[in-house]
Amino acid sequence: MVAPSVPRMVTPFVTRIVTLVVPVELAGARADKVVTELLGRAGARTGRAEVQRWITADRVKIAGNPVTNRTPLACGSELVVLMGEPRTSDATADASVIVNVVYEDEYLLVVDKPAGLVVHPARGHWGGTLVNGLLAHGGFEAAGRDERDTNAHLRPGIVHRLDKDTSGLLIVAKRADVRDALKERFSRHDIERAYVGIVLGEAQPAVIDTPHGRHRNNRLKFTSLLPDGPGVRRAITTVTPLETIGGHATVVRCVLTTGRTHQIRVHLAERSKTPIFADALYGKVPSTPELRAIAEALGRQALHAAVLGVTHPITGALMRWESPLPADMAAALLALRALTRSAS
Repeated sequence: MVAPSVPRMVTPFVTRIVTLVVPVELAGARADKVVTELLGRAGARTGRAEVQRWITADRVKIAGNPVTNRTPLACGSELVVLMGEPRTSDATADASVIVNVVYEDEYLLVVDKPAGLVVHPARGHWGGTLVNGLLAHGGFEAAGRDERDTNAHLRPGIVHRLDKDTSGLLIVAKRADVRDALKERFSRHDIERAYVGIVLGEAQPAVIDTPHGRHRNNRLKFTSLLPDGPGVRRAITTVTPLETIGGHATVVRCVLTTGRTHQIRVHLAERSKTPIFADALYGKVPSTPELRAIAEALGRQALHAAVLGVTHPITGALMRWESPLPADMAAALLALRALTRSAS
């Protein structure tokens, strides 16, 4: 007899004890995936990281024996799940943070983050972040902790990040299962992400493929100049010059295959030798007073997340958003062009 494709019986959630039967289509899958899927079908939608926490605490059993996250489950196996209380976010709502929403539905939203706005609470920025504004915006599930991401309780819904002084598009999940699905897409590099930047010097077309990890001597920085080892991951950026400005600057388009912290800034500085204009951490001081004045007026790295594309994790629809160059970068670009004209 084929096992049913939905849980055979779900006890009332006031007891937080759920009995599930593994259907044929999930036979052989690992336990954390099966429990997450079946709870969702039963109307008890839960993030996979939360299920993994229960399994680690021996709260998921077959015939009285605890399973592990990776235990493959046979068709017809009966799972008893003692659901734990969801771990809630430590972040607080702050309606004073302006959130520029460019798309929203019941599952996710896309925001256009301005430069200067920190994405989530962290050391030195416990309030006034995008997350604080999103919580005031509403519609987010309380659960936010993730055993694979020890600071996830500070950033509910956040799937990926932009540096404080990088502007542009950011996708945010409203539900734990949507966050899991989006994180899976990012891990498979199944997200379209393109940035527009202004760099010092004449950039050349390139596909930059390097190791990437935290700098050994400066914990604020990352670097591509590392041997393979713990904490070192692969980083791939495709750089396309869009406009050369008088030999002293170039407008570039950078497409991410991977999405490592500071990846574009590191690649352009260390590998292309054309650092992002006005990048205080990875850049260099412009060679002329005129260029320095433009950089100081901009006051942040000239990098903008201009394109974001994804297959919607619930509806399956192909979705794509574009964000125009923000006013501060547009002003810097005009000033650089004017400087070139005046010198000719």
